Amino acid sequence: MRLFLLPISTRRTLIYCERAREAVQGAQQPISERVINKAASTWAQWEKAERGWQKRLTVYGNQLFMRIPYEEWGLKSIPPATRKRLQEIDQGKLDFHCLYPGAFMKPSRVPEVLKALATERQGYHKRKMWTSLAWMPLTIPFTVVPIIPNIPFFYLCFRAYSHFRALYGGRLLEHIMEKNLVKTTDSQQMDQLYTAGLLHPSREVSRESARPAKDAIQEVARTVQGQIKEGKKEVLLLQRWNGKIIAEDFHLPEMEIEIERAVEQVETAMKKTDEAAAQAKSELDDSRSQHTTKVDKAER
Repeated sequence: MRLFLLPISTRRTLIYCERAREAVQGAQQPISERVINKAASTWAQWEKAERGWQKRLTVYGNQLFMRIPYEEWGLKSIPPATRKRLQEIDQGKLDFHCLYPGAFMKPSRVPEVLKALATERQGYHKRKMWTSLAWMPLTIPFTVVPIIPNIPFFYLCFRAYSHFRALYGGRLLEHIMEKNLVKTTDSQQMDQLYTAGLLHPSREVSRESARPAKDAIQEVARTVQGQIKEGKKEVLLLQRWNGKIIAEDFHLPEMEIEIERAVEQVETAMKKTDEAAAQAKSELDDSRSQHTTKVDKAER
């Protein structure tokens, strides 16, 4: 299995796992996979509706999906830590390779980041999973509503399962890190894709341009480090439009939405941080100005 460590900014990182195809031809899929596939096909049909409650539900639902933390989506991409899968890992039947852009992430930080991603949200997902399960019985009265399905119940089911997958995806990542089973690779391909995203203004320009050379990659990496040294606490490393190019380059179309979602959330968080800092600075300046005025009046 391939893991991708994708720094969205100099402080926040998305993990994405390309799962090996587990389905064997002619073999029956697990119940959970069949339920997910059925739900996905139903959702796709509702999205195609021109009007009605199905269309409105998918519009609001997709907006809600974009608000689910990108860290949760990343951990959900990792296979859950079932007893059988952990045994296969310990027996050497599964290999894990982690690719990361070495120009924008120090090799010494990779194990540290992987361990943090694996463990720091386990308590949160466990708590939220049980909370969602506890609320399910309270949605039973909604079953009396004609035609429309019990949306609150299905939403809680989705959130409980989502937290379960994130929790046990994190536990599998923690397990393979404890066993030192992850082979990390400084990917020149990722360096080129990151650099192109920072050099070019749009996806179209990036497609038409040649891949950045090693000198250009190093120059862009130095520029990022220079911004940090100049006092900029966090620097964005990925653009939303670049997600599609990265996904195409690694032949993983499903990765595109994960990157775009993560970039959007990080951009929003950075904007709020900047606004809060600006407001705090403004309040401090006002306070100093008022203090100076009072001192001047007292001296008079």
